[in-house]
Amino acid sequence: MNSTLVRAALLAAVTAAPLYPEETAAPAKPSVQLVQVEDGVKLEVADWGGTGRTLILLGGLGATYHEFDGFGPKLAAKYHVLGITRRGFGGSSVPATGYTADRLGDDVVAVIDALKLNRPVLVGHSMAGEELSSVGSRHPEKIAGLVYVEAAYAYAFYDPAVGDLTLDSIALKQELAGLLPGNGRPDQQHLTEELLQTMAQVERELKERREQMKGMEDPPRPPPGTKSVVPVPIQGIFVGEQKFTEIHAPVLAIFALPHDLKDFYKDDPAGLAKAEADDAVRVGAQADAFQKGVPSAHVARIAHASHFIFGSNEADVLREMDAFLGSLPP
Repeated sequence: MNSTLVRAALLAAVTAAPLYPEETAAPAKPSVQLVQVEDGVKLEVADWGGTGRTLILLGGLGATYHEFDGFGPKLAAKYHVLGITRRGFGGSSVPATGYTADRLGDDVVAVIDALKLNRPVLVGHSMAGEELSSVGSRHPEKIAGLVYVEAAYAYAFYDPAVGDLTLDSIALKQELAGLLPGNGRPDQQHLTEELLQTMAQVERELKERREQMKGMEDPPRPPPGTKSVVPVPIQGIFVGEQKFTEIHAPVLAIFALPHDLKDFYKDDPAGLAKAEADDAVRVGAQADAFQKGVPSAHVARIAHASHFIFGSNEADVLREMDAFLGSLPP
C-alpha cells in the first residue's frame, strides 16, 4: 500500500460509507473548545485530560478528534492529551481556502500558541503526516517531537528514488504552467531540464501504477457535466501537498509493514501472499527512505497491522510511543 493507494483508500472512506473508527467507537467525553487560528477560522480542540508531557493528536483525512475517542483516553493515563480537528471538518470552520500542507501546519502552531502549550509532541495518523512535517521542518522550536502513526508516507517525506505520483503530478502541472507565454518562468533552460526529469519520474510511476491496477475495473464514468462529489477541503488538501525533504525534530515513525490485507483476499491465499509481498516492498522502500533521510528518526515496523494501527495493534503502538516519549528531554 503506497502513498497513492493510501490516499485512494482514505478518499473512499470519506466520500462513501463511513469507515473511520469515530463512527463505531463508544464516544469518550473530552472537554471541547474552539480556538481561533486566523481571522474567521476556528478549530475544534478536544482535551482528554491527564498530566505530564502534552500530546496533540491529529487525525487522518476527513477525520475529526473523534478518531481518537478510544485511543486518547489510553494515552491520558500517562500524558496530557489534546486532539485537533483540522479546518474543513467536524466542528471546525470550513473556509473556502487554506488547505495547503503549510497552512494546516500553521493552524497547529496557532493552537499551540493560543493555548500557551510548552513544546508538545505531535502525534499524527495518516495524512496528518504532512502537518507534522510542515511544523517539524519550519517550527521545530515549537515542539518536543513528532510521532508518525502510519503517517510517514511521501506526503510527509519525499524521496525521488521512491517517488510519488500525486506529488510529482502536482510538480509537473506547476512546471508546465511555467511554459505559458506571458506569465511563464524566465529561466526556460532550467525549466526544460526540470520538466524532462519530472516527466520521466511521472512516466515511471504511471507504469508502476498500471501494474498495480492490472485486473482491477474502473467504476463507470459519470455523465457529462456531473459535478465532483469530493468535498472542497479534501480537494484542497490533495492539491496542497508539498515535498518535504527535511525534518528538524526527534521522530518516531510507525509503519504497518506489510499491511493486513486478508480482508481483500479472503478466498485467495496466493493473491494475498503476492499482495503482501508487493506491499512489503513498496512500504519498505518508503520506510527505508524515511530512515535514511531523517537519521535521528526511530522507524518501527509492525507486521500485518491495519492502516488504523492504533486500533489493530494498540499495545504495540503504546509500547513504541512510551519508549520514544521517555527518551525525550523533560
